[in-house]
Amino acid sequence: MSKWRVSPVSLLQLFAILISHSVAAHPHPRYPCKPPHHDSYPFCNTSLSIPTRAQSLISFLTLKEKIAQLSNGAGRISRLGIPAYEWWSESLHGIAINGPGVAFNGSIKTATSFPQVLVTAAAFNRSLWFEIAKAIGVEARAMYNEGQAGLTFWAPNINIFRDPRWGRGQETPGEDPVVTAAYAVEYVKGFEGQSWGEEYREKRALEGTESGGALMLSACCKHFTAYDLEKWRNFSRYTFNAEVTKQDLEDTYQPPFRSCIQEGRASCLMCSYNQVNGIPACARRDLLDQVRNEWGFKGYITSDCDAVAIIYEDQKYAHSAEDAIADVLKAGMDINCGTYLLRHTESAVKKGKVLEKDIDRALFNLFSVQLRLGLFDGNPLQKQFGKLGTADVCTEQHRQLALEAARQGIVLLKNDNKFLPLDKSTVGSLVVIGPAANDTSKLGGGYTGYPCRPVSLYEGQRAYVKKTLFARGCFNVSCESVAGFTEAIHVAQKADYVMVVAGLDLTQETEGLDRVSLLLPGKQMELISAIANVSRRPLILVLMGGGPMDVSFAKDDPRIACILWVGYPGEVGGQAAADVVHGAFNPGGRLPVTWYPESFTRIPMNDMNMRANSTRDYPGRTYRFYTGDIIYGFGHGLSYSTVSYRFLSVPDRVSLLGSLVQTDFSKRSVYGRRGLPDFVLVDEVASCEALKFYIHFSVANNGDMDGSHVVMLFSRVGRGFEGAPTKQLIGFTRVHTEAYKATEASLLVDTCKQLSLVNDQGTRILPLGSHTLMLGGWEHSLNLDV
Repeated sequence: MSKWRVSPVSLLQLFAILISHSVAAHPHPRYPCKPPHHDSYPFCNTSLSIPTRAQSLISFLTLKEKIAQLSNGAGRISRLGIPAYEWWSESLHGIAINGPGVAFNGSIKTATSFPQVLVTAAAFNRSLWFEIAKAIGVEARAMYNEGQAGLTFWAPNINIFRDPRWGRGQETPGEDPVVTAAYAVEYVKGFEGQSWGEEYREKRALEGTESGGALMLSACCKHFTAYDLEKWRNFSRYTFNAEVTKQDLEDTYQPPFRSCIQEGRASCLMCSYNQVNGIPACARRDLLDQVRNEWGFKGYITSDCDAVAIIYEDQKYAHSAEDAIADVLKAGMDINCGTYLLRHTESAVKKGKVLEKDIDRALFNLFSVQLRLGLFDGNPLQKQFGKLGTADVCTEQHRQLALEAARQGIVLLKNDNKFLPLDKSTVGSLVVIGPAANDTSKLGGGYTGYPCRPVSLYEGQRAYVKKTLFARGCFNVSCESVAGFTEAIHVAQKADYVMVVAGLDLTQETEGLDRVSLLLPGKQMELISAIANVSRRPLILVLMGGGPMDVSFAKDDPRIACILWVGYPGEVGGQAAADVVHGAFNPGGRLPVTWYPESFTRIPMNDMNMRANSTRDYPGRTYRFYTGDIIYGFGHGLSYSTVSYRFLSVPDRVSLLGSLVQTDFSKRSVYGRRGLPDFVLVDEVASCEALKFYIHFSVANNGDMDGSHVVMLFSRVGRGFEGAPTKQLIGFTRVHTEAYKATEASLLVDTCKQLSLVNDQGTRILPLGSHTLMLGGWEHSLNLDV
């Protein structure tokens, strides 16, 4: 790359957008093994195993043909009838325009835009996450069949939302590794097609031991690993060295990736731009070996876009372009998003830095995934998913699912004196103020495509209140001047109720752009206060955006009756917000990330440590370790109903006796009269399955509205283990409750996974002795012993 580039990905993104607007979509997907001239090769023989077919395909290729496959834009091999293939398509919360693999200029012009991931995560609903991913997968496969997309999509983003300023936190499921891991599993299972018919499941089972099984689509866990900074002061994501302790790596940053691979069975992993403790993530052989050898990954590893070039040109880690290529190929990376390998791999081979077997290893992983996708099985339109097409995109079913996701994800942060839901008899007129309120382009957030039928927040309110007026208040979300205040104040004075839509948009937070402040942008606070001064009743404040905001001024102001966080609610977000405001839906969303005060911005964003350190006045990060003040906490969310809990059945003791391998405890610190150890290593447990147990409980809805309620089960270690979380989420579920009735439910606790800690050596241990389980206001002591 030349020195004049603005950022390594900007030109690629521009190219992707140009492609999506200008290149005519092919009426059908191109595919290899077409009869009568190209279907007789061994790699076309579906009776052979996938590894055999992959090796066969590699054996036919020349070195130049092999190298041409090492880019996201894999070259065609005309003599074998193999067309070019684009690996890079995006599907974070719907089919997106990012990446050259997707084009909206064919028979399919739009796709369902679901809420941004952070909003969906706020629903804390695994089945909802699965259904959304499945719906996105259906639309993706339909677009492939129409020649408008590939089959390999680079989602989900499962990095931990560690710092509230991170511009891409909106794309993630939040700050908790348990929630993020659970989301990753559901997304991958739904998107890759792991719920389709018996024939499909049988094929997966038959091929599972050798290749990972058949796929409808391929999902990609990204960005591996410890990636959560775009641009802060002099630190850039392209050159940032994430200094991470073994404890934090094992305890916080890696669990989502491990679950995505082991439980979700993802077929792709993307390595990130940044270095991890001095070594570029795409060159971390130890971590990539762990993924394959310990976690059982069966798929391909792609670099983030231009991440290989950065290793030499920006990070100066490698001494030459050829060294950078050798570093990543020998570490286990398979494909480069970008053209660096296309341009320099042949030279690396000639110089002896890369062996042809290094390329063959990468090609084996790439071709294996393509074979699992059925790309070499003949005409895809005649196969299992071949009937999916235009009619399966933007369906009413998918729209209703997007609506339900937005409803469930909206979080009611404040509701003084039960101001909401609004009383129909008192709402003669309503004014909606804010530049984003009547702008549907603000609904999606980052990685969005072209939505089907978007409904703005203003339009949503009009469906309930005929006399609904709109005023911009500010010219744009940045709100850099008071121009527009006068009109907004004038309109607000005459309305029965006033709603102000404030918060963030992609000019404040996005890929490549971190925030500097946690306060509302520009003069938004002044606008809100000016409107509150003149409105007849306390106003409704609706907050858009993904990043946490310091809205303490509104939290403490009686002139602001309620605060709703809608995030980036997707194409039906306007209707969802109106349904909540007017009582057609009882809100139940919970914040998946801590909302910090503005004072948090004094904390260096490049400090990757999770745990607090009083000696250097460091408060820690996320609800698990943070010791400072908060605006709203992780898990905060109100409802129109009050809810109470009761434990029905929960054990007092879990014994590891009989579940441990023989171990010498003589060198461990001990407690109690019997000289028992403080802890055991999780690796010393022979049968974790035997230590699982259920907690049964009831959730009583004490209000007069039905609604779904998020149940969150936390635990903390009873005795002082240095570095232990203040508390840790160990289970969650969303339970539907009827007015004035109790609903019984249960949560399964995996002792080895959920009651364990990670010590300062990065080893997972089970602390023996007292553990406290917390459910709402209830606490229960559980003893773990040998």
